Formats: sequence, structure tokens, C-alpha cells
Amino acid sequence: MQYSRNKLVDLVGLKPTNIEICDVTLRDGEQTPGTAFTLEEKKNIAAELDKTGIEVIEAGFPVVSRAERIAVREVAHMGLNAQICCLARSIIPDVDAAIDCDVDMVSIFIATSDIHLKYKYHKTCAEATQCAYDALEYAKDHGLIVRFAAEDATRTDINTLKRIYKEAEARHADYVSIADTVGILNPSTTYYLVSEIKKEIKTDIGIHCHNDLGMATANTIAAAEAGAKQLHTTVNSLGERSGNASLEELLMSLLVLYDIDKYNTSGLMKLSKMVVEYAGVNVAKNKPIVGELAFAHESGIHVAAILEEPSTYELFSPEMVGAKRSLIIGKHTGTKALKGVVQTMGHDLDHDQLCKLLDKVKDCYQAKRGIPCNVLEDFVQEIIKKEQNPR
Repeated sequence: MQYSRNKLVDLVGLKPTNIEICDVTLRDGEQTPGTAFTLEEKKNIAAELDKTGIEVIEAGFPVVSRAERIAVREVAHMGLNAQICCLARSIIPDVDAAIDCDVDMVSIFIATSDIHLKYKYHKTCAEATQCAYDALEYAKDHGLIVRFAAEDATRTDINTLKRIYKEAEARHADYVSIADTVGILNPSTTYYLVSEIKKEIKTDIGIHCHNDLGMATANTIAAAEAGAKQLHTTVNSLGERSGNASLEELLMSLLVLYDIDKYNTSGLMKLSKMVVEYAGVNVAKNKPIVGELAFAHESGIHVAAILEEPSTYELFSPEMVGAKRSLIIGKHTGTKALKGVVQTMGHDLDHDQLCKLLDKVKDCYQAKRGIPCNVLEDFVQEIIKKEQNPR
């Protein structure tokens, strides 16, 4: 079994086409409070992202520091297949920093919502966007691919947003990007917003979703269904506050739901663990795809079925993401499941022996957390020895 497809997707008829991934782990992911990557860590993550087939890697924000500028330049010079992008405010010195780093693409951002204009910029929309247009033209004149990003786009009046994007298109932006900066979207509003923007412009659309309501990945998928091209992600959903759309969840969703198989998913577990180590931020045990329990089974009914056919309770094979299945023995285990697990350990117990073993499992204080294989092995040996030496 590789993976099971949901045929309802075919009936709905909304399949993403012409998509690319821009992973922003090295920039937005690093903005996770308390997280900072070293140069070598950034390069290692970039190399793994490239192996995965990610089309665009956002390497950092060069004006943050001299070290950051060096790191972005180093990633840009790694000779990766992915295009290298960096972030820039809507000012010429930031664009100069991007040029100095020798990146392929620059993301020029400007906040467009009334609340940001009033409290952050203390400018009118016309004043703020004019700076952005000037920076856009400057970057284009210097040969950069330009993504024009509206920060807090999802709290911006939609007609204002359309007007801003149309002006960016007229100045030859290569992408216009919708930033859901505070994670206020849901899938239906995402689909509507992207669809409305596409009615007005021909420029490729990017989507950058935050996870404040836990819908960043779902919103990114909805944006892709509506025609967004560039989908932003981070490994392990790192990022400001609750993070961004999850790379591993998005890639597997694209594969399982839509048969989009242009990415190499076999290293996702390795990449996830690398980022956990470097960022110092653990993932939840039950996190989809890369969590410790993502392919763990304890219920007797589940385990018994898994032993016969894994697809009964697994949407896709753990090997597809570089993970392994684990069968947990605990309070929910039945004799059929226990027999299968014990057989994988090299033992063939009869019914009475299995019942005795199950009793031990149920009585064991560790059953609350699951019985590890070494403890189960001790139980089996104890039962066998007692039968061999009844006294």
C-alpha cells in the first residue's frame, strides 16, 4: 500500500494546477520566539529542502544583521536547484541588501490593512504603497524576480487590495502575495479571496498563511484549488506565534488528495527531526505525518486489521515519509492483536498462553502508557518458564 485516494475530490473537481512551494522555514520559521539557526544549520536545512524538490527557498531577511546577510548569500551560492528568495521591506536599502546577497527572488512587503497603516506606519495607504512600488521597480531594474506581498492582506478592504495588486502588476511584479498575517482566514474565505483576485489580475498569486486558528494548511490547499501558484510553508509549522502552513502536511495532502507527486516525501521525517534539533521546538506526539504517534496503533481492532492489511487504518505508508509503524500493546489490546505482535517478536503462543499474557498486560501499571517490547518479551519468557517449571 502506498496511499488511499479520496475519490470525492474528483467529484468536486477542484484540483490545483501549476503550483510551486516556497518554503520559508529559514526566515519565518526562524522568527519562532527563541529560535535562531546557525549558518551551517541553514545550509543543512536548505539542502534537505532542495532534495525534497521545493522550488523556492526563502533564505532569510538580509537587513536583520551582518550574519544574516552572510547566511543568505551562502545559501544563494550553494548551487541548489531551488530558486533562493529573501525578504525586503519596501525601501531601496533592503533591495540593495537582496542584490548583494545574489538571490534570485526578493519578496517586497508592505502592510495594507487600516490597522497597520494607522498604528505601524502612521501613513495613508497611498503613501505606504508608493514606497513599495518604487522598491518593486528598483528590484526589477536590477534583474530580480519580485514577489509583491501585501502584509495583513486578509484584513484589507478587498477592493483596495485589488487596486494595489493591479498597480503592482502594471509595474511588472512576477507574483502578488496574499499574507494572512494573523490567521483570520478559513478555507471558504480563502477560496473566495483568491478567486476574486484572479478575476482582476493575470500575475501569479502567492499565499502565505499563519496558523492562529489551526487552519493554515487547509487554507493553503483552498488557495491552491482557487488558482494560487506559490504556496508558502514551514517545516513542522514553525513561525511567528502558532506558525505557518506545515510543509509535511501540505506535501502529503497534495499527493494523497490530488495525485501531485512531484515532490520527494521520503525524507520528511529526517527533515522534521533536523529542524526540531536546530530550532529547539518539539512537535506534538500526535502531529500528522511526523509526530511520534502518526503511525502508532494500540486498539486491538486496529492492530489486528493492520497486521492483515495496513491500509485499513493508514491513509498512506509510513515509509513514504521515512517513518516506521509502531504497534503499541496496552489496555486496549485484544488477543488477536497480541498474537500478531508476539509472532513478529518470534513467539508462537497458544490460546491459554496468550490469555495469561493479556492478563499481565492489563494488570501492568505501564499499560497506561503502553507496554514496550522489552517488557512484553519479559512477560512472554516468564509465562514460558512457568509452564516448563510449574513448581
